[in-house]
Amino acid sequence: PLIKIINHSFIDLPTPSNISAWWNFGSLLGVCLMLQIITGLFLAMHYTADTTTAFSSVTHICRDVNYGWLIRYLHANGASMFFIFLYLHIGRGIYYGSFTFMETWNIGVLLLLAVMATAFMGYVLPWGQMSFWGATVITNLLSAIPYIGLTLVEWIWGGFSVDKATLTRFFAFHFILPFIITAMVMMHLLFLHETGSNNPSGLNSDSDKIPFHPYYTIKD
Repeated sequence: PLIKIINHSFIDLPTPSNISAWWNFGSLLGVCLMLQIITGLFLAMHYTADTTTAFSSVTHICRDVNYGWLIRYLHANGASMFFIFLYLHIGRGIYYGSFTFMETWNIGVLLLLAVMATAFMGYVLPWGQMSFWGATVITNLLSAIPYIGLTLVEWIWGGFSVDKATLTRFFAFHFILPFIITAMVMMHLLFLHETGSNNPSGLNSDSDKIPFHPYYTIKD
């Protein structure tokens, strides 16, 4: 059954013959996500989520761990590339009217929010000045919510300011969210394969389909 699923999803998948390079960004985002998870796992082996040692653990990764500097910069720049590809992917979806596939689109919106949350929490982890004040400013925005705002902010902080409890929970969520994102990506693809990909003409292309492999695996 697994081979059959892979075959139907990535090999014999009927794909419109006229889709352009704008349709590459989904695959590129998949590559980015895998890169982020792999580099992130290696970073997590050496990182300590404690306010007193977090910053020095990142310095230790860059200076003392074999190729630690490379893993860290791949992870940091990979996040930026992730967002570049993500916004181009969304832009293509808006321009070519992919939002008509409601299920796929709605899961895509949830994916965007989950990726943004993950990136924000990752930004806090090195525990530099920008991390600390970034966490303070962004979490404080929630205090604008009437009645429950302040309570909500303190609940997220795990205290009365951004401190050890905040860093620990941000690390935990930063670690678990990418796996939830991966599951959501599977659902995103599942719904996409129900309807088939959109194409530049915006017309139904059932009569003009070619297999995903080798035509688009090579192109991607």
